[in-house]
Amino acid sequence: MSKKAVILYSGGLDSTTCLAIARAEGFTPYAMSFAYGQRHSIEIEKARHNAPLIGAAEHQLVEIDLRRIGGSALTSDAAVPKGRDIDASIPVTYVPARNTIFLSFALAWAEVLGAFDIYIGVNALDYSGYPDCRPEYIAAFEAMANLATKAAVEGEGRYLIHTPLIAQSKGEIIRRGLALGVDYALTHSCYDPTPEGLACGECDSCVLRLKGFAEIGMADPAAYLR
Repeated sequence: MSKKAVILYSGGLDSTTCLAIARAEGFTPYAMSFAYGQRHSIEIEKARHNAPLIGAAEHQLVEIDLRRIGGSALTSDAAVPKGRDIDASIPVTYVPARNTIFLSFALAWAEVLGAFDIYIGVNALDYSGYPDCRPEYIAAFEAMANLATKAAVEGEGRYLIHTPLIAQSKGEIIRRGLALGVDYALTHSCYDPTPEGLACGECDSCVLRLKGFAEIGMADPAAYLR
């Protein structure tokens, strides 16, 4: 019987690849998504529809309202940057403490499931400057998880935060997912899609995604506005 793993699953390219990797590494994936007050519901709809199709044994959709906190273009009506030169500066699409919040929920579910493995699709190479995507942050959270849970302190197991994409380019991630049978037409990455779900093609997330497909000489199967 395979071990259980909790996968933080947004419905996007990276998290879908993570789910496929977890399955390939012998885990039964339990997917967790968040409706956190983000500016559109398309990724939530994609996640809800696709989680069972891509092999999740169970899918949790957690509802929290980060719009009440604000501080991000993704949880407010502030403009999403388009067509900018992506560098290591922290953009307005950074959501305060988002990965800490998400990982905390994943840790709680993992403890209830009796799972000690959590997958998150953070990337420190092709990313938009988010501080909670760095290896040192993940190491710190993992250390905390093993200090703060009943299961760990009573010696039932040690929590591991898996970040299989953290040092890969977007092209390498896509190539790896394709080798595992991922259908990227099912994924959504855009920060500011149209009401019909068309990706804008100009936000940081779209730019990085398109760069990845160009890197491996393939067309992105996602639908774009332009």
